[in-house]
Amino acid sequence: MTLENRIEAFVKLGKQLQALSPEERKAWAAMAMSRNTWFDEENVSCALHGIITMLDEQYLREWLYPYHLKQVTPKKVGVVMAGNIPMVGFHDFLSVLMSGHYLLAKLSSDDEVLIRRLAAMLVAIEPAFANQFEFVPMLKDADAIIATGSDNTARYFEYYFAKRPHIIRRNRTSIGVLTGHEEPDDLRALGEDIFRYYGLGCRNVSKVFVPEGYIFDKFFEANEHRKNILDQHKYQNNYDYNKSILLVNREPHFDNGFMLVRPSTELVSPISVLFYETFTSLADLRHKLAEVKDKTQCVVSAHGWLEGSIPFGEAQCPMVWDYADGVDTLAFLQKI
Repeated sequence: MTLENRIEAFVKLGKQLQALSPEERKAWAAMAMSRNTWFDEENVSCALHGIITMLDEQYLREWLYPYHLKQVTPKKVGVVMAGNIPMVGFHDFLSVLMSGHYLLAKLSSDDEVLIRRLAAMLVAIEPAFANQFEFVPMLKDADAIIATGSDNTARYFEYYFAKRPHIIRRNRTSIGVLTGHEEPDDLRALGEDIFRYYGLGCRNVSKVFVPEGYIFDKFFEANEHRKNILDQHKYQNNYDYNKSILLVNREPHFDNGFMLVRPSTELVSPISVLFYETFTSLADLRHKLAEVKDKTQCVVSAHGWLEGSIPFGEAQCPMVWDYADGVDTLAFLQKI
């Protein structure tokens, strides 16, 4: 199979996904929810939209242009896929197959159904792909490894796969920056970065930096429409539990009835909780962001005003060339 064949197949996959009817999307979500109740219809649909965007032909060709994939000698690449949000392992699936390597994928039990469905659709479009990947329980036969996990599992991965070329991804989260001058639409867009996928993704904003004296009233008002998030029983359980802990410990916090906002120097907040930290000046803000750069997936600000940030509402809309942890997956696959 040539690179052009692979591009054409994935472009067709994107078009088929785009053509899914509302009923078919509901069926996809029902399949996913049977295994993982976090994967509801709205979030599965959002994840599908992201994949469809990645598979736009122009974007794919722009992404692939700088690399020399026609010169790749095929190897067996093992991928340990995460399962925190729907089809989160698709970018690695795409990258390995597009580079011409053979994929050995160890799926997460939390996100197994939809990835298998995508793979079956791809094989139906281009049968030659049937010989290019395999879903496996172990990666002992892999020549190289791409693994995503927690900081604890990353230490295990680095030990176990030390002698093979690898990319090991650790815990990361995303940060929002507020000035107090944001409009309601800006604050609603930030809410998308916080609440999408119930806050389970590394691109979800789990902490905001705010100027000293910042008042959260306008933020709460702009996101009042999201209170039905409590309809998700797991989210409600997390909210109730975290609220009780804060109350018992008498920790200062704000509560709008479905989200808890509390001061913290930590980065990764529990589900239903948003951490905040204050800054005194732009220089102070930049210093604090620099200190946590290695733990940050992305930074968002209103209209992307802060250098190096992206606009509110776009944290969960990565382009195909936006690599997790900032590590160029295709460059790695090109040289192994």
